[in-house]
Amino acid sequence: MNVRSPTVFAVFLSLVAGGSAHAQGFAGLGTQAAEGFALPKPGVPFEFPKDHGPHPEFRIEWWYVTANLKGSDGRDYGAQWTLFRSAAAPREGEGWSSPQVWMGNAALTTPERQFSAERLARGGVGQAGVSAAPFSAWIDEWQLRASQSPSNDDQLSHLEMSASGTDFRYRLDLQAKGPIVSHGDNGYSVKSAAGQASYYYSQPFFTVSGELEAAGKKVTVAGKAWLDREWSSQPLAANQTGWEWFSLHFDNGEKMMGFRLRDDKGGGFTSGTWIFASGRPTPFSPNELKVTPGSSAAVAGREIPVVWRIELPARGLDVTVTALNNAAWVTSQFPYWEGPVRISGSASGIGYLEMTGY
Repeated sequence: MNVRSPTVFAVFLSLVAGGSAHAQGFAGLGTQAAEGFALPKPGVPFEFPKDHGPHPEFRIEWWYVTANLKGSDGRDYGAQWTLFRSAAAPREGEGWSSPQVWMGNAALTTPERQFSAERLARGGVGQAGVSAAPFSAWIDEWQLRASQSPSNDDQLSHLEMSASGTDFRYRLDLQAKGPIVSHGDNGYSVKSAAGQASYYYSQPFFTVSGELEAAGKKVTVAGKAWLDREWSSQPLAANQTGWEWFSLHFDNGEKMMGFRLRDDKGGGFTSGTWIFASGRPTPFSPNELKVTPGSSAAVAGREIPVVWRIELPARGLDVTVTALNNAAWVTSQFPYWEGPVRISGSASGIGYLEMTGY
C-alpha cells in the first residue's frame, strides 16, 4: 500500500465506511445520502473519448479489467486490474485540497494460488488519476493506458496493462476486436427496484497477449479480457448487502454480463446484457436472469459459493459456472472474492466472477 499522506487511508475509510468495496459499487452507499452529487439520468448519451475520463461531480466510479489467460505451460490464469475514484465532495481541487481519493486493486489467479495487492492515493498530487485522451489510468507504477495514438476516437482500442505485488506481476497487451457496449437503457443501468442506477459501458472484446510472473515463474500468456466503466453517486438501495457479477465469454463468440444484487431479506435484483458476436447488446428485463448458488467452499473463514447455475430462458441459456480456484479471495482493506471461471452446460466458455458481502 503506497500512501503519501498519513490521512489518505483515514479519508478513504470515511468515504466507504460500513461496506466492502469493489468494482460494481460500494456496499454501504445505499445508506449514505448522495446530497450535492450528480445522479444518473436516463437518456444521456455517452460522449467518447470524454467519458473514458473521470466524472468528479459523481461520488464513485471505476476502471476495471479482468483477463482470462492461457499460459505457454498449458495452464489457466486470471488477471484483474481496477482503479476506483471516490469523492468526499462533488468537485476537483488543487493539490491536497482535492476531495478525490483513489484506490487500486490488482490480482493474479492460478489454479492453486491467489495473489493480490492494493494501492491508495490522494487526488490532486499526481500519484493517481485518469486522462481521457490519450487514455491513461494509473496509480503509482500500475498502468492502464493507450499503447498508441488511435486512428479514430476509440481510445480503448489498444491498451497496455501492468501491475505488480508481492510474488506476482504482469504486463499485458490488449487489442479490441469489437465495439464498446452500453448496458441497460443506452448506458443507464438500473440496480434496484427502487430505481438506483449508474452509467455503465464495457469493452468486452479484447484479445490479450503478454507475460506474467507468479512466485518467481515467468509464463507467456494469451487470452481474452473485459473492461468495465461505471460511475454513480448512490448505486445501491439501502437494503442491498452485496452482489455477484458475471462476465462470460461463450465459445460461439457471444458474451453476457449479468449481476445479482442481494438484499437483507434473502432475495435479490438481477439484470444484465446479452452481447451478440457482432457487438449488438440486448438488455435483460429486471429479474429475467436467474442466478442460483451451488456448492460452496470454506474461504477466509467464510462459506463462499464457488459453483453457480445461470439461467436466461429467453436465450435458452442454462449453464454452470465453476471457479478455477475456489480460494480466489482478494485480501485488502475491503476483502472480496474474485476469479476466473469455466462455463459448461447449454453453452461453454470462460469468464470472471466477483462476489462481495460474504
